[in-house]
Amino acid sequence: MTRPETPLLAVDIIIELQDQPQHPIVLIERRNPPPGWALPGGFVDQGEALEQAAVREAREETCLAVQLKFLLGCYSDPQRDPRGHTVSAVYLAAAWGTPRAADDAVRIRCVTPDDLPTALAFDHDLILADYRHYLRTGEAAPLRHV
Repeated sequence: MTRPETPLLAVDIIIELQDQPQHPIVLIERRNPPPGWALPGGFVDQGEALEQAAVREAREETCLAVQLKFLLGCYSDPQRDPRGHTVSAVYLAAAWGTPRAADDAVRIRCVTPDDLPTALAFDHDLILADYRHYLRTGEAAPLRHV
């Protein structure tokens, strides 16, 4: 059987800093194109579970050990990543300590959900709107039909 051609699989992590007032979330400034501020995340390695990838990517880009709390949703719009069709599972996670930019991150920015930068990469503005909805209602990301 020939192997099907499928989208790339990625994870993104909304990291809430539990030991800081208002529990800000961590954004990274991307080292590689596309430019802008983004949630920490990256591609899932062959043989790796989504949850393992989320914990690994969080550590690689922010130097934080995270505890995954919740799957916010899966984002699969073929146009969400200008590099090609990529599907991302987005997790909410808790962390303690001071994040440091590493790997694909140039800088770190800790922000409240109501104080986001305007230049967000990918569809992270949509993801963070879903996160704000989750904070208000406790509901996961809505299903979207293309």
